[in-house]
Amino acid sequence: MQAIKKHIPNIITLLNLFSGCIALVYAANSNFEFAFYFVCLGIFLDFFDGFFARLFKVASPLGLQLDSLADMVTSGVAPGYVMFMMLQNSQNEISSHPAFAYLGFIITLGSCYRLANFNIDTRQTESFIGLPTPANTLFILSLPLVLKYSDSLVALELLTSQWVLMAVILGSAYILNAEIPLFSLKLKKFTIKDNVLQIIFLLVAFLLVFLFHYGGISLTILFYVLLSVVNNKWIKK
Repeated sequence: MQAIKKHIPNIITLLNLFSGCIALVYAANSNFEFAFYFVCLGIFLDFFDGFFARLFKVASPLGLQLDSLADMVTSGVAPGYVMFMMLQNSQNEISSHPAFAYLGFIITLGSCYRLANFNIDTRQTESFIGLPTPANTLFILSLPLVLKYSDSLVALELLTSQWVLMAVILGSAYILNAEIPLFSLKLKKFTIKDNVLQIIFLLVAFLLVFLFHYGGISLTILFYVLLSVVNNKWIKK
C-alpha cells in the first residue's frame, strides 16, 4: 500500500503538466478561455500534489523536481505564450517586426528563475518572497479574457497597447523575483484571529470576481500584492 501511496503525488504532478500542455494547445488556437480553464486545473492539481505528499508522508527530492518542471509548463511557458499571442495582436506602437512578440517569453524566463530559486530558498517555507508563479499565471491569462468580454473602451485600448503589454511583461518578471514578502493562504491555525489577513483577502477576492468576472481575477492578484506590502509595513511598525 505504501508503494502505491508514494506514486500518487507524482501522478497528480504529471496531471498538472498534462493540463499545462492542453492549455498551450488551446492558446495556440486563440481559445484563451479554455487555456485559462486548463491552467486553473493545473494550479488546482499543483496544490494537491504537495497536500498528498505531506498527508502520506512521501515527500521526496524527485517530487520536488517534478513539481517545478510541471509548473514550468503550466505557470511558465503558458503565460509567456499567451503574452506572445497578445503582442502579435497588439497595436504597432513600438515595433511592427514579427520578432517583437517573442518578448512575451520574458515572463517564461522570469518564471523559470523564480522556480529554480524557490527550490533552494529556505526562507519560503511558511510564506513567499516574490509573487508565486501560479498567481502570476492567473493574472496573465485573465488579460485576454478581459479584452474579449469587457465592454470598456479603456480596457480595449490598454490591453492592445504594446507599451502597456511591455510594462506588464517587465513588471511580471520583476515581481516574480522581487524581495517582497507575500503572505501564504495556508491556514495554520483554525481561528479567526490567526487568519485575519487570509479571510480579508478571500472576501475581497470573491467580491472582485463577482463584480468584475475575469477582470476581478487580475484585480485580485494586484490586491494580494498590495495587501502583503501593507501587512509588511504594519508588522515593521
